[in-house]
Amino acid sequence: MSVTKGTPDFGAVTNFEGDAATIALRGRVESGSAFELGAILDAAIDRKPASMVLDASELEYVGPAGLLAVSNAEKRLAVLGITLKIQSPSTLVNRLVGMMELAEVSRLERALPGHGHLGPEQLGERGDLTQRFASSLSSEDLRRLTALPADPDVIDGALRLIVELARISIAGADGVSVSLLRHGVLSTVAASDQTIMAMDADQYSTGQGPCVDASIKGHWFHAESLDTETRWPAFTPQARGLGIKAILSSPLRAFEKPVGALNIYSRTAESFEVKDQESAAVFAQQASVILSDARAGVSDTQMAIRFQEALRSRELITLAKGIIMGREDVDDESAFKVLLRSAHAEGLPLRERAGAIVLSVERPDLRTKGGPDD
Repeated sequence: MSVTKGTPDFGAVTNFEGDAATIALRGRVESGSAFELGAILDAAIDRKPASMVLDASELEYVGPAGLLAVSNAEKRLAVLGITLKIQSPSTLVNRLVGMMELAEVSRLERALPGHGHLGPEQLGERGDLTQRFASSLSSEDLRRLTALPADPDVIDGALRLIVELARISIAGADGVSVSLLRHGVLSTVAASDQTIMAMDADQYSTGQGPCVDASIKGHWFHAESLDTETRWPAFTPQARGLGIKAILSSPLRAFEKPVGALNIYSRTAESFEVKDQESAAVFAQQASVILSDARAGVSDTQMAIRFQEALRSRELITLAKGIIMGREDVDDESAFKVLLRSAHAEGLPLRERAGAIVLSVERPDLRTKGGPDD
């Protein structure tokens, strides 16, 4: 049986062959169509299929609301013991999988509270955030999850998604943008609104501001209150005139060289806490990985391999969480924390620790230390 729903910008065809469900998506999933996508996924899950495949080969873009709809469907299916499979050879799915994985990364702060922090503005090339997350999600994991070809439209689309995710995830963020150095000139490639575009443009024209300094100097800048800020006298009055009171700019790097900045703006002074600075650094790291891969060049064959590895990584993590939920009688969030702490304690990437837990069920004689039973 096949069911077709959609609008001029978004469409979905749900097909059932026996108890196997396939949902083929096309177009763009933004705020309005995300609700429709959620309803389509819920309706399919209500039929309790034995398997579900999401075909995204004709999907052009998916925003945070769409990601949330997919994530919620994935959780519902996990309760039924089913892994949602995302099927597509396109670059979009690499972006989609990467952004969904980023949502898992954002939970690290809640799972490991107090384990280091950024503190004052970083003056070195690296903050301690890389060390903080190194044991649970390696840079190679991130590369595999976000491999993109050197296509400016695709790159800008991925960065636009990061802007949207940062805006809704970071407390106090009234606007977000990404600035990039292209041909030696700073320009804004993604911004949440026209006021934020103007903020960036004022910094470019004056040659002053946290966005410019982060892009060129390669460390992050935090203007806690523009009412008392003295570092950028030509830019600060213009920002205040547009109602901006605080700015946090984190550098973007490609092959260890600064190439731009992720800029977060607030209309409230002193609105960014240390946890917000850390979250901004995570999003900036994700954007930097995208830019590094794009500049390195990624072939279709490499992308297909990385895509399959990314899917396998997510499947292992989902299976491991299910095993922990059964053993410990805990919910999905608590199971993830157990898995994360176990990986952190053993100094293993999250994927490897998940694989070991799955293997311990398949081969009890190979059960490793540090699992949920220990």
